Amino acid sequence: MAMTYIKQASQMKQPSMERPGSNAFLGDVLVSDDADKTIVSGFFRMEKSDAPLVYEYTYHEMKIIVEGEMTISDQEGNEVVATAGDIFYFPKGSIITFQSSDYGIGFFCGQRREGEG
Repeated sequence: MAMTYIKQASQMKQPSMERPGSNAFLGDVLVSDDADKTIVSGFFRMEKSDAPLVYEYTYHEMKIIVEGEMTISDQEGNEVVATAGDIFYFPKGSIITFQSSDYGIGFFCGQRREGEG
């Protein structure tokens, strides 16, 4: 099987997550073809907003910040100002809050089907 290559994928425009007051964008870029253990990867962009994005994970996800800065917190009160190179694991059931004073871009890999979440 041949590999898949997408040049400059982090620069692709992502669709809005359509959350009132939040400037959050997410797009699936690649998806595995394993029906039993599907994984999806893509990019998440958070821009300065009137309101943070609060997201409840219905699947397991890992994310690495590739550009900019995001403040990321969880339901237990942990908070991190994340910059390029920082990596996260969000277990299924996590409630995570994302915000940014400017913008941040994260690459994610999630254990879900394309378009879910």
